[in-house]
Amino acid sequence: MTQSPPALEPPRGFPVVGMVGGGQLARMTQQAAIALGIGFTVLSARADDSAARAVRDVVVGDPDDPEALAAFGRGCDVVTFDHEQVPAPGLAALESSGTQVRPGSHSLTHAQDKIVMRQALTAAGAPCPAWLEWGPGTTMAHVTAEIGWPAVVKTSRGGYDGRGVWVAADETELAEVLAHPLQPGARWLIEQYVPFTAELSAQVARSPHGQAVAYPVVRTVQTDGICKEVVAPAPDIDDDTAVAAQELALRIAGELDVVGMLAVEMFFVDGNVLVNELAMRPHNSGHWTIEGAVTSQFENHLRAVLDLPLGSPEPVAPFTVMVNVLGGDHPDMYRAYLHCMARDPALHIHMYGKEVRPGRKIGHVTVSGDDPEDLLARARHAADYLTGVIDE
Repeated sequence: MTQSPPALEPPRGFPVVGMVGGGQLARMTQQAAIALGIGFTVLSARADDSAARAVRDVVVGDPDDPEALAAFGRGCDVVTFDHEQVPAPGLAALESSGTQVRPGSHSLTHAQDKIVMRQALTAAGAPCPAWLEWGPGTTMAHVTAEIGWPAVVKTSRGGYDGRGVWVAADETELAEVLAHPLQPGARWLIEQYVPFTAELSAQVARSPHGQAVAYPVVRTVQTDGICKEVVAPAPDIDDDTAVAAQELALRIAGELDVVGMLAVEMFFVDGNVLVNELAMRPHNSGHWTIEGAVTSQFENHLRAVLDLPLGSPEPVAPFTVMVNVLGGDHPDMYRAYLHCMARDPALHIHMYGKEVRPGRKIGHVTVSGDDPEDLLARARHAADYLTGVIDE
């Protein structure tokens, strides 16, 4: 493990927050840390990761290595995460290092293992799609009777951005999926296929002493399992549904003792919501809050893990739209700034300092205003121009 360059200590009395993971979430959290004047350090697997390019205090080391995690933790007052995939031995090492770990392993396991999540949510009475774990005694007849066809098949651990998820139309296709090897500790989760009207995300922030705030429920659009667009607040969702989704997310945060940001991804179907997945960190569906809310998700995550009073989650405009910039075959994006900024001075461009690869999240754009369809058209135009899909 190496550290470069050496970091200055924050001013006397100000804490140091460490974030495990060097991705764009850590990069954007650093901006909130600067405003608060606190120390901020990241444990990054590579010196050229997104956050490592921007954060001054970078520890380059293996986030899966318990010794590296324990050493990292000893240099922090609080440790948090930009992803959930830290193995259990590493979490144990962190928690034994003497620093605060937020969220703790007892909470984080519900975002690491989808079957553990489903068990806890079902026990708490949260609405979920029908599900079962495929085990030694499970048969195709069980799937037919309890889930139906088509069925969604997921690995309980390790899947994200559409990875580790399949839709099986029938028994033959399910058998083909189940023939795939599983990573150690993972199991097969089989869920009801939900013909949803919309996908929603309800984000809340919660502190150790139980204060919690809820952001407006947003509509997300997924393409090949990757979040492509967010509209905040979700249009065409009635107030009762939005409030119910917020209340559900707050209840889940309390039941699972989450500290920090929690994103509850939901399906909206037949006027009701069903919980799809959980993320215990800042989340792609909350990037709009940087410009679109009184307090961004990144600042409230830091406030929460430091047990500071939480900031207002209220929106500052009727609508804010975010569109992700996904890598393609056009790597020279800086030249596109001139057109995008001149065409739409209200547009905000966020790039993550990543090398361009097809399908990779390399940035996002946001714009706020009164008309969500107009905002979507403007944000889509900018994202397409940045990636070379259009040239005018």
